[in-house]
Amino acid sequence: MIDGAEVLAGQGHALAEDEERLWSGYLRATALLSDRLDRHTSKTAGMPHVHYRLLVQLSKVAGHRMRMTDLAAEVKISRSRLAHAVLRLEGKGWLVREECPGDGRQLFAALTDGGRALVADTGPGYASLLRTYVFDGLTAEQQRCLGVLTDVIAERLQTQDGAEDLPWRR
Repeated sequence: MIDGAEVLAGQGHALAEDEERLWSGYLRATALLSDRLDRHTSKTAGMPHVHYRLLVQLSKVAGHRMRMTDLAAEVKISRSRLAHAVLRLEGKGWLVREECPGDGRQLFAALTDGGRALVADTGPGYASLLRTYVFDGLTAEQQRCLGVLTDVIAERLQTQDGAEDLPWRR
C-alpha cells in the first residue's frame, strides 16, 4: 500500500515533514473556506461561489463589463465554464452578453442593474463571512504576512512558463 508521503516523494523529491504539514493545512483551510463560501452564496444569492465571483468582478470594473476572455482569465476559470455560468446568470437577468465594438469575435459580459443590486445586497454578508472565518482570527501582522505570502505565490505561478521550468523536468 502506498501512503501519501510516498506519492508526494514522486521521483525522490519528497516534501519535508514541516512542508507536508504546511501544505496539508493550506489545502484543508482553503477547502473549508471554499465550501463555506459556496454554501453562503448558494443560500443568499442562489448561485455557486464561482458565479458570484464573476458578478463581483464585473461590479469592480469601469462600466461594469469585461471581455469574456478577460473575465475568465481574471476569475481563473475555463472559457467553457465561463460560458455555462454566463448563460445561467443571463437567464436570471444578472448580466447580459454584448458585442464587442470593432471585434466581432469577442463578447462582453455586462452586469445588469439587477446584478449590481444583487452584489450590493449580498456583499455585506459575504464580507462578514470573510471577516469571521479569515480576518478576525488573524492579527494585523498575520494579515500582512498572509498578503505577502499569497502575492509571492501568485507571482511565481503567473511567471512560470510551464512544466519545463519545474526543477525535476530539467
